[in-house]
Amino acid sequence: MAESKRDYYEVLGVDKSAGDAEIKKAYRALAKKYHPDMNPGDAEAEKKFKEASEAYAVLSDADKRRQYDQFGHAAFENGGGGGFSGFDFNSADFSDIFGDIFGDFFGGSSRSRRGYGNGPMKGANVRTSVRITFEEAVFGCEKELDLNLKESCKTCNGSGAKPGSAVETCKKCGGKGQVVMTSQTLFGMMQNVQTCPDCHGKGKIIKEKCSDCGGSGYTTERKKIQVTIPAGIDNGQSVRIREKGEPGENGGPRGDLLVEVIVQKHSIFQRQDMNIFSVAEISYAQAALGCEVLIDTIDGKVAYTVKPGTQTDTKVRLKGKGVPSLRNKQIRGDQYVTLVVKVPTRLSNEAKNLLKKFDEETDNSLNSLSEFKDKKKKGFFGK
Repeated sequence: MAESKRDYYEVLGVDKSAGDAEIKKAYRALAKKYHPDMNPGDAEAEKKFKEASEAYAVLSDADKRRQYDQFGHAAFENGGGGGFSGFDFNSADFSDIFGDIFGDFFGGSSRSRRGYGNGPMKGANVRTSVRITFEEAVFGCEKELDLNLKESCKTCNGSGAKPGSAVETCKKCGGKGQVVMTSQTLFGMMQNVQTCPDCHGKGKIIKEKCSDCGGSGYTTERKKIQVTIPAGIDNGQSVRIREKGEPGENGGPRGDLLVEVIVQKHSIFQRQDMNIFSVAEISYAQAALGCEVLIDTIDGKVAYTVKPGTQTDTKVRLKGKGVPSLRNKQIRGDQYVTLVVKVPTRLSNEAKNLLKKFDEETDNSLNSLSEFKDKKKKGFFGK
């Protein structure tokens, strides 16, 4: 009886106002969860799968959905639907519904795989790396790479066949490189596109292979490739050189060459994005009195005025002394310099005496502990 059936909207878990995309999404999730291939031997899962499929077959069709909204299950009782067995799974409309949804289950469908063939295919990309200095990364450079790359075989002109022999069209796939396998499923006859097992997708059969390339049509040659490293490139980034990778198939373009840049560490500078960080030592006198000092930058030494009374670990900014932008060489980051006061380790007797005299004239820090002990001693005897 129709009354024993669950509401189709309830089955799919959607509202009555749900759009086509929402209904399709809900059914796709249920179908994947309860599909018999995912739950072999599970009768309950198969039952839920059929129930969801019946609901989707009605709600995904505008006319059937309109009838269902008006009359409920009764709209399909007298031969109009009457349950899951009442639908024609071999009809074009129903095949399109499931062909679209289950393309990823069965590897393809009659709709999604039409127009297949062994047409032009771009070759694979080739990856390599190059080491550069910190300065080369900042300002850019030119590098020459020595690589083994595939080239069309000169003996067979890329055909893969021995000179004088013929290349035959694969009889199994008719030169398409793919074959269509038809199988019976719950939804009727489904088509699955697969790579031809005889020619392995090439669409041709080579009876006598070229001795130089072994039938591949390619030989490996040592090539010198010039690569331009742009200013501002960072460690781990790559430069793409178009059509310097593997040869394409069936007349397709070559792949690309991807050159990963490895930047050597610098003894003074460290980089973060477009900014450079460094440390500069200044003397006690320079920090106390202030003066002009020379600071190392990636552009060379620049003069910087240290303010009197500068404390150690003071950070200063040198604007525009960082790394240029990859997109705009006119834009550069900044350099941040940490000023560290260097304490002398070797002093002459005269320098020591002068330093002691300087201490006495300032905060008398060298005698602060002696004064504390004297006060504590006097206080003890006073008691």
